[in-house]
Amino acid sequence: MSITASLICRVMAEPEIITLGCRLNAYESEVMRGHAQRAGLEDVVIINTCAVTAEAERQARQTIRKIYRDRPDAQIVVTGCAAQIDPDRFAAMPEVARVIGNDRKLDAATWQFDIAAQGKKIHVTDIMAVTETAHHLIEGFDGRTRAFIQVQNGCDHRCTFCIIPFGRGNSRSVPIGVIVDQVRMLVGRGFHEIVMTGVDVTSYGSDLPGQPKLGQMIRRVLALVPELPRLRLSSVDPVEIDEDLWLLLENEPRLMPYLHLSVQAGDDMILKRMKRRHLRHDILKLFERARRLRPDISFGADIIAGFPTETDAMFENSLRLVEEADLSFLHVFPYSARSGTPAAKMPQVPGAVRKERAARLRAEGEKILHRFYQQQIGKDVTLLMERGDRGRAENFVEVMTGKGDYQAGQLYQTRIIGFENGQLIAA
Repeated sequence: MSITASLICRVMAEPEIITLGCRLNAYESEVMRGHAQRAGLEDVVIINTCAVTAEAERQARQTIRKIYRDRPDAQIVVTGCAAQIDPDRFAAMPEVARVIGNDRKLDAATWQFDIAAQGKKIHVTDIMAVTETAHHLIEGFDGRTRAFIQVQNGCDHRCTFCIIPFGRGNSRSVPIGVIVDQVRMLVGRGFHEIVMTGVDVTSYGSDLPGQPKLGQMIRRVLALVPELPRLRLSSVDPVEIDEDLWLLLENEPRLMPYLHLSVQAGDDMILKRMKRRHLRHDILKLFERARRLRPDISFGADIIAGFPTETDAMFENSLRLVEEADLSFLHVFPYSARSGTPAAKMPQVPGAVRKERAARLRAEGEKILHRFYQQQIGKDVTLLMERGDRGRAENFVEVMTGKGDYQAGQLYQTRIIGFENGQLIAA
């Protein structure tokens, strides 16, 4: 069946959104869901893509083909970072009806289109020309127990491996008053935990009047929304944690004791070639300070295995960093060359070596996580229930209650009493 025929001969259905990639995409998918529903769109599948690796783009194309096989009568709209960076490639796919850029996707007017109309297929503008992050108030999240809110978008840094600034544009922040309004509304809708997210969250405020830092913004949110029980941050840059944020980490129990850090490597030469702004000793000092201020804190980190020019000795430095820093939650990525980035032109590590190094990092992470879980036994925790029988503690550990009668999204106080088959057990 042709695309034209499939747009006309369709079975009525609510718009469906498939989210690939980061937490910011999850937030933006909810914005698009609201726009598409209010526009009355039917039989539309919106695929919100990721471009962080070449594999992420491959998965996006695979998802498009699968959706078309399963729902040939639906109109497939592709958006997100991969669509912003390479719109022509997605527009060339016969399964795709429209390609919408990252800025345009959040504009309600973009979704006011006639589903059966022909015409322009690509709707992508220059993301580098965007100077503001639009303010979107959303009422909830489909099937989620915690709510993500966007406080920042874009990135002013140019790490040599990263293509994301070309999909997201330069850094821009949401005003504090808008953030307060959204947090207050989401808490009123019954959410007990809010996650602040963005592309480079710790750069928050540099483009706003007065240049408020992230810590100042969080302090004001917590003061103005005292009914918010829990606030969590998404990934942060190690060198951008400001003094207000350190004070909050030490003294504010509503700021959850978990930091996910953009570490990327544990070797100084590789960090310099990545054009990161920290060195190995900076990471170790950060962990030491955080644990001194908040003994119950836990950490996650992103690490790339097999970055170009990485020798065995350089890799061993990253492997040792995981152990020295006692990193509990690792996100390990075998290096993936992105066309248009400086790292793609550097001498490459063989693919098999990248995979082997990634496997060793993951194995080290699993060993540390197992040890960390054992240390949680006997601790009193408050769980945010994600399903009937399990939830997340303040420090992000997943705990099974052994009971299935708790409502998802509610807070539940308990004590961790055991660790069996890789799972923490509560009383």
